[in-house]
Amino acid sequence: MKASELFVLVSIIVFIFSLAYITSLGGLGQLPPVNVRLLAQRYLELTWNPLKPFMSSSGYESVTAIVWDFRGLDTFFETAVFYGAIIAAIAIYRGVKITGKGRTTGMSPIARTITRLSIILIPTVAASIALHGHLTPGGGFQAGSVATVVVVLIIMVFGRKALIRKGMTKARILLFRSLGLLGIGFTAVAILLAGIILGLNAYIFQNQPKPFAPLGFPKLYDGMILGGSLLLFNLFEFIAVTAGFTLVLLLLSLGEEEVRGVVEK
Repeated sequence: MKASELFVLVSIIVFIFSLAYITSLGGLGQLPPVNVRLLAQRYLELTWNPLKPFMSSSGYESVTAIVWDFRGLDTFFETAVFYGAIIAAIAIYRGVKITGKGRTTGMSPIARTITRLSIILIPTVAASIALHGHLTPGGGFQAGSVATVVVVLIIMVFGRKALIRKGMTKARILLFRSLGLLGIGFTAVAILLAGIILGLNAYIFQNQPKPFAPLGFPKLYDGMILGGSLLLFNLFEFIAVTAGFTLVLLLLSLGEEEVRGVVEK
């Protein structure tokens, strides 16, 4: 390592530890800020509030409650834009075949061993982030982004063809992506459909019961907090994001010679 590179590395480490130490002493002032807007106060108050069951989202994690309950329709359209971009990428590569035929080249045995361990650990962390997103910081999108790291590692260390040989074909990935999106859509209208069947008033993206809409997702099971629809939204988004990113990464890993002939037609 060059002296200049060592200096930069040491400087970054010193800066991070100095900032952490100053923050722990309160040198940056009071965190979070004292003046919190009324809207933010309402969000924090109603994320989990058994005293106001008709207004609470039944989850501990305020960000997840805001994303999928208080402003669920906004998140739905943002998700549609994201998957629209993925669909556009797939359309550009239409006709390009992703096969696992041919010889696979990879990195050293050390890199392969470490990656095999990571293939187990990273999805476990990702699943925890998704399934606990209504209780602790995290959620479906964050979990899907973490899980996609496994795909990056496999492509880099073992090669794209090794991933395909394990069953990660284009058709199968598209199936999982579709199941995730259908799950999000069904969760959004589940209470509304139940209300129509039972002849009761209900709303789209309804999580907990409202004064004039008595239906809602369960918020507790045997003392365990479920978060109503929040848990389901996180789970299905986890599946959809992981599949979407995986497919895009597979397409981007294709060689120029594999793509040029199809795209230019």
